[in-house]
Amino acid sequence: MGHKSFWWVLLIGASMASASADTLFTNGVIYTLDEQSSTVSRLCVSNSGRLKSLEACEPIQKIDLSGQVVIPGFVEGHGHLMGYGEAQLNLNLATAKNLGELVAQVAEAVDKAEPGEWILGRGWHQSKWNETPKMVDGFQTNETLNGISPDNPVYLKHASGHAAFVNDRALAIAGIDGKTQVAGDGEIIRDPSGRATGVLNERAQNLVSRFVPALSRSQRERALDLALEGLARVGITSFQDAGASQDDIRLYQAFLNEDRLTTRVYAMITGGDSDMLADWMQRGPLIGAGDDKLTVRSIKLVADGALGSRGAWLLEPYSDRAGHSGLPTMPVAEMSDISHLAYRNGFQVAIHAIGDRANREVLDIFDALFDGRDRGVRFRVEHAQHLHPEDIPRFGQLGVIPSMQGIHMSSDRPWAIDRLGAERIASGAYMWKSLIESGAVLVNGTDVPVEPVNPFASYYALVTRMTLAGYPEGGFEPSERLNRETALKTYTINPAFGAFEEALKGSLEPGKVADFIVLDRDLMTVAPADIADTKVLMTVMNGAMIYKADSAMFQPEAA
Repeated sequence: MGHKSFWWVLLIGASMASASADTLFTNGVIYTLDEQSSTVSRLCVSNSGRLKSLEACEPIQKIDLSGQVVIPGFVEGHGHLMGYGEAQLNLNLATAKNLGELVAQVAEAVDKAEPGEWILGRGWHQSKWNETPKMVDGFQTNETLNGISPDNPVYLKHASGHAAFVNDRALAIAGIDGKTQVAGDGEIIRDPSGRATGVLNERAQNLVSRFVPALSRSQRERALDLALEGLARVGITSFQDAGASQDDIRLYQAFLNEDRLTTRVYAMITGGDSDMLADWMQRGPLIGAGDDKLTVRSIKLVADGALGSRGAWLLEPYSDRAGHSGLPTMPVAEMSDISHLAYRNGFQVAIHAIGDRANREVLDIFDALFDGRDRGVRFRVEHAQHLHPEDIPRFGQLGVIPSMQGIHMSSDRPWAIDRLGAERIASGAYMWKSLIESGAVLVNGTDVPVEPVNPFASYYALVTRMTLAGYPEGGFEPSERLNRETALKTYTINPAFGAFEEALKGSLEPGKVADFIVLDRDLMTVAPADIADTKVLMTVMNGAMIYKADSAMFQPEAA
């Protein structure tokens, strides 16, 4: 673990010298998030990486927290672990404020590339640009991209992952011409003359992506290392990976065996991979491998696309594209069959659903499976972004977990109103408080790499309903704001519950794992405008420090 300082290595080594050697963290403001919402000043950590009661503590070392705030480690409720790492190997297009800046980034990469080498990136979002270029069906066209990269194929994924922007060289490699058709849910955006504009929506991306060279094993290891380091810096000690491939899980197992997996991973297998699905249905779930660091017991399905690419499946047409309501990305009957299969084989199901039609179809599947009531199986809807008002109470009734991402409201709400209109936004979009009041357990996350992996930004969105720039004053649809403790639980104990792990982590109580973080400010009292700038001073996972900021001055001393 490259982040360990010398003193911490000494501390852990000394602790292991005795079976009863504990470490006492003192003089902190520690929010336990237990059922009593207790705030304490001391924590006792055993050398096995578990929290102990203070009465049973036999410390040989103590660490003075100097009054700093401690909270449970964040549990990222929905993200893409390898996608996060791989994105750090390619262009980060989320920083581009317009098409011109995107093209400039690509041009710089082309200048450094070998002839014919693919230029890859992710993060562009046309609805967030400060200038509107030439548009066809709501998307930019690729003439400028062709001008700066006539020979190097370019493949740039939308921030949502549900569309891609490519140049003509990439289209040519894929053999896409005026006659090319897309099987299933997908669309090649074309101008009035029939020319492909370079935007590939939903499954049309596969026409080009299959020609992009696969990463080598060493590149994939580098990507995972970068991801784990990034998670430790922001205090994420557990990560729910929403759609892992077989190769991803093998890599996680290899890191686990080499003691390199510094974040607990709850992997959802990719349900669209029939071979992988059959394999896991035969072998059954993997639960708590390597001292509860790796679990595989959930299946990820995708019911529709994203709102930004107008792929979300709606009950009524988009406000800004007449006659278009999106489409399902998987047949409803297939999702139903897999949900029944998962139930029989002890697997949770987590289905991506953004539009109100997709959410209704998914709830109908779960309703039929569970006879209209909560059976305790904790099936999930990932995103649950736009709901018909009649469907909101069904989450609580069915025990279905809405796994949402607060930052999506902050990031998307300014343009989402163009897609849905004011009435649908007000009655059914980002309905956090209403879902909780229905009895549902709300899970929060960032959906990294769709959004930056910043838990504090997502927490800020939950308690303010504002953009990161502080707009509008009072927040969008402020009746759906959450109080600070409730918001914090959506990033700790609630996602632990969403993975059947609430007895293991998510709060700081004796018997649970010592996963916690030390912050530079108090999330419960700091001014709202300062929440998103919170920094992690120290991250502890399983009793071992996996990150310490350079500014952190904590020093161990004999107890």
